[in-house]
Amino acid sequence: MPILVKPIIRPRFVNFIHKYKACNSQTKMKNICLIEDEENIVELVKLNLEIEGFKVKSFQNGMRAKEAIFEIIQFDLIILDVMLPEYSGFDLCKDIRELSDVPVLFLSAKGIATDRIHGLKLGANDYLAKPFDLEELILRIHNLVSSKIDVKINSLQIGEVKVNFSSYEAKDSQSNTIHVFSKREIELLELFNEYEGKVISRDLILDKLWGKDNFPTSRTIDNYILTFRKIFELNARDPEFFHSVRGVGYRFTLHSPK
Repeated sequence: MPILVKPIIRPRFVNFIHKYKACNSQTKMKNICLIEDEENIVELVKLNLEIEGFKVKSFQNGMRAKEAIFEIIQFDLIILDVMLPEYSGFDLCKDIRELSDVPVLFLSAKGIATDRIHGLKLGANDYLAKPFDLEELILRIHNLVSSKIDVKINSLQIGEVKVNFSSYEAKDSQSNTIHVFSKREIELLELFNEYEGKVISRDLILDKLWGKDNFPTSRTIDNYILTFRKIFELNARDPEFFHSVRGVGYRFTLHSPK
């Protein structure tokens, strides 16, 4: 499929880049996930987004993207093709919207009105048909990233249990409510998810959730962790998700550490 692009060495395009770097410096170091199976498009888009100051990670297979969905929803923007190997972009968008409000831009050869409408109804923020103009794509990306405000994850799957951050409920694989969280428990789960895979100290947790004017003990956090292990772990004595790091704090992992 041919792509309409303007060579990046042309003065007009270089001026375009400098203009946006000057007035949109907040986009530097933003992370973009590109899910596209055509290698030439991946190389072209990735190169130009890196020139713009973005970090880009790509997936070229729909099923692999689906398997990494909890990583994908942490990005600042997802660029998504429709016709992907093994798992379609439409299905992937639906899955993403069940978990997060992260901005999604469809970039697809399926550009007729019914396809665009379907993609937008699934929750995409924008839809650009191939062949596309490179400047237009980058303009749309800047607009979506700059308008992204306080994206909230709606739910989180931890093992066999799904957490709904809006209703404060934990449900098992049969959709039975097994626990209703307190506001503090939800805030702690959101914090652990933000730092997923990283060690987070007790002091940081206390500062983030209780502030410097309150003085709960570290034992307070330990009690929350005990509760989480009872809810999420198959074996609380050998946790898969909520790990203690002796002398430091905790590490939350959605996958068992290597």
